[in-house]
Amino acid sequence: MERLKSFTHINIDLVDEENANELLHAQAHVWNHIFSFINSWSLKCAIQLGIPDTIHSYGKPMTLSHLISSLPLLHQNKTPHVYRLMRILVHSGFFSIQKTNVNNDGEEEEEEEGYVLTDASKLLLKDNPLSVTPFLMAVLDPILTKPWNHLSNWFKNDDLTPFETSHGMAFWEYGGQDSKLNDFFNDAMASDARLVTKVVIDKGKGVFEGLDSMVDVGGGTGTVAKAIADAFPNMECTVFDLPHVVADLKGTKNLKYVGGNMFEAIPPSDAILLKWILRDWSDEESVKMLKKCKEAIANKGKNGKVIIMDMMMENKKGDEESIETQLFFDMMMMILVTGKERTEKEWAKLFYDAGFNNHSITPILGLRSLIEVYP
Repeated sequence: MERLKSFTHINIDLVDEENANELLHAQAHVWNHIFSFINSWSLKCAIQLGIPDTIHSYGKPMTLSHLISSLPLLHQNKTPHVYRLMRILVHSGFFSIQKTNVNNDGEEEEEEEGYVLTDASKLLLKDNPLSVTPFLMAVLDPILTKPWNHLSNWFKNDDLTPFETSHGMAFWEYGGQDSKLNDFFNDAMASDARLVTKVVIDKGKGVFEGLDSMVDVGGGTGTVAKAIADAFPNMECTVFDLPHVVADLKGTKNLKYVGGNMFEAIPPSDAILLKWILRDWSDEESVKMLKKCKEAIANKGKNGKVIIMDMMMENKKGDEESIETQLFFDMMMMILVTGKERTEKEWAKLFYDAGFNNHSITPILGLRSLIEVYP
């Protein structure tokens, strides 16, 4: 015991004021990463309580008292804690505070502080067609958060993914058996598609012009394909996904749904669209899928192509925050499925290994790119 006391005393003596500040900064860095999950769960709580929509409906800066009285599901004993929830969400940039005039029972108006939405929280509104709430609710669902508890065990076993370690089966197999996962996954993908598709059609209009047909492989409920079909009414669009995904979906004049397995055969078309698909699969699986795409466009002539909407790692236009986003997505691919986010060099190797000779890349939105791949 005396030896332990002596060791502690010696180390304290060796820490001068400058080193002490560095250690405290390092400790804060560690603490903030330990507690970073609190931001996610606080945001999920705010959405489940309806806070963004409540503030939006109010139409002006909303005082804390007005917010509390407007939350119908709030238990009266929990009202003192709303301020604490809002405080961290203001700090993390989902709400801001503005001064507002409040009429005090017909007397002179007093100036108080009220909450308003930020650009980030506007993307969480229920009726916003570009809402990312479905994506948030999917990623923070217990089905998808549980595998993170098994990450270290996964590094020690031969399972393909931590999801498999956690649930005893692969992500796609689980989705085929559990309607909850299937539904919230498709809702999450559709919400992202709505955000991206308009930009893609505007910036990449030339990519789709002149095509008589297109197959959206792994297109889910068809959000992207519907938008493209509407923008190009003379193009025949097909949403191709697993049978249980498209079973109850109905097409329109130039849009249809076809069930099947993309690793076995893909319907012939002038173009094959892959939005956020290859990132879900290993290099070997991606090459196999690209070869099936090559067979599909070969049946329609020499002008066929594969159109890929995906993230480009090491994007030179990325700032520190967007670089972190890339790393987060790459880790999520490792946790849930066998895929990964790829650099331009890694993408090029996939295309070469699948027998394609040329490709071009067009940045479209943030870290996402539109890649045209030709035989």
